[in-house]
Amino acid sequence: MYALFGPTGVGKTEIAVELAGFLRERGEDPVAVSADAIAIYEGLDVLAAKPAPDQLEHRLVSCVPIEEDFSAGRYAALAHEEVDALLAEGRTPIVVGGTGLYLRAALTDLDLRPPPERDVREGLERELAEAGPAALHGRLSAATAATVHPHDRKRIVRALELELAGTRPHSGSDQLWSEALRRPTALFGITMEREALSARIEARVAWMLAHGAVQEVERALERGASRTARKALGFGEIAAHLAGEASLEEVRERIERGHRAYVRRQLTWMRKLSGVQVIDRTDLSAREVAQRVLA
Repeated sequence: MYALFGPTGVGKTEIAVELAGFLRERGEDPVAVSADAIAIYEGLDVLAAKPAPDQLEHRLVSCVPIEEDFSAGRYAALAHEEVDALLAEGRTPIVVGGTGLYLRAALTDLDLRPPPERDVREGLERELAEAGPAALHGRLSAATAATVHPHDRKRIVRALELELAGTRPHSGSDQLWSEALRRPTALFGITMEREALSARIEARVAWMLAHGAVQEVERALERGASRTARKALGFGEIAAHLAGEASLEEVRERIERGHRAYVRRQLTWMRKLSGVQVIDRTDLSAREVAQRVLA
């Protein structure tokens, strides 16, 4: 089993396709398992830059209605089921992703807290807006309050939400995931020099806007896209354009900035992955990277 992780625009899918070709030459039957929090939604093909279906069979792509909220916990159950079934069939999973939490969810056992209840979350957010963070922070248990900054509005709401559900947030000493991989996995992190990656991001955003991203977001809004689906990179910026709040040029610049900020978070995730073998592909083709993976 293989796993490929890397920042947006680094070319993970094309590398997976080349890797799959080499595996077939060795008599194996590879299947990609997506570890992407947005690609799992149907209807967000352009924003998620989903792979062409004829390149390589992908699992966990376009399998969740766009109206549904989705969580890493639900993804973990689906990913474990897919990986275990593929291995039982004698096939070779290639986990491919740029969402660090989802990659961890696919490869390890997560200790996840329950996802937010929409009605509870909305009620707490209304209370936060009316009474302020100090009032909500004062409702936390002493043990939880000591771990949450009194001005961190987002974490206060989540912590209180969890306490109302009978649990508590992770503390700094808690392990969100086990370091032990569920299945033997060759794990590779793909990187690229900043300027080269920035150029690829600019090309990707231009491609998105030229290939229907605006229309895709418009359809998603009409269908009532869920809170988690709206986290897709570019969704909020394009929604602002559709509301007459930004020009397409402003949208392009904002999406590029958002992608670069997300890349920094992805690289931070990569540094957290134990046992990862890093490959700098700045001067390497996808085929050459795949060869290094198998070396």
